[in-house]
Amino acid sequence: MSEEIRSDVGALGWIDLTVPDAQAVRDFYQEVVGWETGGLDMGGYEDYFMKEPGSGRNVAGVCHARGVNAGLPPVWMVYVAVADLERSLERCRSLGGRVLADPKPFGDMARYAVIADPAGAVMAIYVAARG
Repeated sequence: MSEEIRSDVGALGWIDLTVPDAQAVRDFYQEVVGWETGGLDMGGYEDYFMKEPGSGRNVAGVCHARGVNAGLPPVWMVYVAVADLERSLERCRSLGGRVLADPKPFGDMARYAVIADPAGAVMAIYVAARG
């Protein structure tokens, strides 16, 4: 997620892609859409921030499918802010959705989980850290 995470409910706060070979995919998007890149130390390997050319603003992430991202599908995942993560996960399950990844921290900026709706479409939901 970017350095400044949105906390307003319903906001699209971030997008990222989790794949087996993040370096190759990082290079692909750098060449195809012109994103600049920056690294993020994941403790033994590096994931990548994709940056808007010129401004250097983080706009997306490309992540290896390991560590906290193991088992995530290779889709461009959007992250949407919610008011209460546990309540939203409860509602997801009760309305026929599935929780694909239980809540976990994203640094000290947020807590997130990955869900699938009843049709199988995947997204992440998060609550920004307060304070």
